[in-house]
Amino acid sequence: MINETMQFTEHIDALDGMKKYPSVLYYRGNPLLLNRLKISIVGSRRPSAYTQQITYELSKKLSKAGVCIVSGAAMGVDAIAHNAAGPDNTIAVMANGLDIRYPAMNRSLITSIEHEGLAISQFEDAQKAAPWSFVVRNEVVVALGDVLIVTQADEKSGSMRSVEYALKMGKKVYVLPQRISESEGTNALLRDGKAEAIYNIDTFIAPYGQTAKHLNDPFLLFCQNSPTYEEAVKQFPQEVFQYELEGKIDVVAGSIVVV
Repeated sequence: MINETMQFTEHIDALDGMKKYPSVLYYRGNPLLLNRLKISIVGSRRPSAYTQQITYELSKKLSKAGVCIVSGAAMGVDAIAHNAAGPDNTIAVMANGLDIRYPAMNRSLITSIEHEGLAISQFEDAQKAAPWSFVVRNEVVVALGDVLIVTQADEKSGSMRSVEYALKMGKKVYVLPQRISESEGTNALLRDGKAEAIYNIDTFIAPYGQTAKHLNDPFLLFCQNSPTYEEAVKQFPQEVFQYELEGKIDVVAGSIVVV
């Protein structure tokens, strides 16, 4: 993995949903994580015990299902999501230069992500975080994920600004069901029909896990376009016979079909 600040030279399709594609992007770590199915998780810096528990379980199970977790490396929900996913399966989007580990409380976590996962920033080394840079950071966090999950948020908060970005990008927003008078931001999203609640973690994860399995498997990804049996054998001779025996694919009218 890359442990010094590098600059992306290739276009990142996931960021096309942003109002303006970043003029420059820096990274440390494993850029191949960008090819994974990704879900963004954000929320309060002071989450309740309930939010902490569910955020951890949700992120951990998503990660085990093959989904890469994206967040902003802040205290609270962000740090919980990164930790639960594991440093090798998470992307941290920073509001400062990558040579600065901020907040200091998360220094060890951020360093682990740089070595095993991926840290991204629009800011060159030595650039300190500022109120406006967190807003910029939030848009990248949202853009990278296929959907946005907000596990707890006050009405006027950075997480709610992230929701605005998600809705403008046409991304689905999910929240946790919370008690009355708690997490008023996410409760308002449910009331206004702008978000869906996650009532069962395993049920929520199931379709994403299936998609991630295909995206993370070159052969299954190849088979999504229903290649002919001959085409599949030519490119993946061992996988064709192995996956057919395991019941993962079938041959229908001379073409490969994923079961």
